[in-house]
Amino acid sequence: MKLQPALLVLCLSVLLPLNLRVAAAPAAPAVAPAPAYTPPPAQAVPAAVPARTRAQTATPPPAAPSAPPTAAVPAAPQTVPSPPVVDAKGYLLIDFNTGAVLAESRADDRLEPASLTKIMTGYTIYRELLAGHVHLTDPVLISENAWRTGGSKMFIEVGKQVPLEDLLKGMIIQSGNDASVALAEHVAGSEQVFAELMNTNAQRLGMTNSHFVNVTGLPDPNHFTTARDIARVTAALIREFPKFYEWDGTKEYEYNGIKQQNRNRLLWRDATVDGVKTGYTEAAGYCLVASARRDGMRLVSVVLGAKNPEARAVASLELLNYGFRFFESHLLYPADQPLENLRVWKGDLKELPVGPGRDVYATIPRGRYAELSPRLDKAQTLTAPIARGARVGDIVVFLAGTEVSRVPLVALQDVAEGNLWQRTRDTVWQWF
Repeated sequence: MKLQPALLVLCLSVLLPLNLRVAAAPAAPAVAPAPAYTPPPAQAVPAAVPARTRAQTATPPPAAPSAPPTAAVPAAPQTVPSPPVVDAKGYLLIDFNTGAVLAESRADDRLEPASLTKIMTGYTIYRELLAGHVHLTDPVLISENAWRTGGSKMFIEVGKQVPLEDLLKGMIIQSGNDASVALAEHVAGSEQVFAELMNTNAQRLGMTNSHFVNVTGLPDPNHFTTARDIARVTAALIREFPKFYEWDGTKEYEYNGIKQQNRNRLLWRDATVDGVKTGYTEAAGYCLVASARRDGMRLVSVVLGAKNPEARAVASLELLNYGFRFFESHLLYPADQPLENLRVWKGDLKELPVGPGRDVYATIPRGRYAELSPRLDKAQTLTAPIARGARVGDIVVFLAGTEVSRVPLVALQDVAEGNLWQRTRDTVWQWF
């Protein structure tokens, strides 16, 4: 290659002061910009899987040590039997932290949700509260339309003003259809418009087999969901609104001198169950979404179309017991833990710390923790500017060679574009 004198001087001014030897220059470890990311050949994670830590959702997980203590690993793996067969139209059992499916049957069949609809109704109201569009202290005027709504009731009165918080509790604990409609009218002007908000949230959550036309779950041919979709919104509600979710575990609520009990029988039978919602119509059958947390591991079960209230309670408890007995969940890497420094080109920094943007969990059969192995899949070139949170690869976790978890690997800080000297230096370096 023939270089002009000026360009030759520039090259020497870059290479000689840095005492660089062209033959030894490292290949560029790179990452493409997030939107165009394509996983390249895999590279091993530099450190071992962190210490065996049971899944934690209520408190931030502790920092993970560099290697698992062998004393904490079960001596031998257990054989996982087939899940229980549940007498229902459809059912599903998932791990809350990973979404891993532990048992299912007809989980994608479109079915009537009855009052399980109110999980989405509540989730939509919580988002409006978070956005500041409404407030818990808002006085809600009760319309005749809300008062006349059939089905289960909170027993609110026409023309009265009821605090929004009271109506929420009446909807969640007492399953009041009248309260649900009153809330919808206050938030969106009408139940129909509120249902549009519900469908928008369903689309955002990936609930591709759901459509809502009302806030109560009263029968309508265009009102449906699936066990998988209702589990998805339940997990989102618990994760995004843990304080509001505490109301789901309340056993009874009194309003206007009338005390009503929560219809979720598992709240009395199992102290680890803390929600979520029952439902019934003649067409839908008896439905129950339940969630329980034991030893830091949370599961969510969905039972649709059981034959009676006792059947849905028994089926839900069978599923939960099966999941806790034969599976375990582990926090492998907490969110924002640096896992490696990657070379950055043409930036104001030469290296970028990268790690998970959210907690990395793995749900596995009991006793098989020692078979977990992590890997970093990194892209090919990382060029500034790079924003914190930009995806630069994937963290992939395997169990005996089978992928069980994949979480985006992200930039843990911003890297600005370098000055003229830094950009020119890296351009010359990349020629060789």
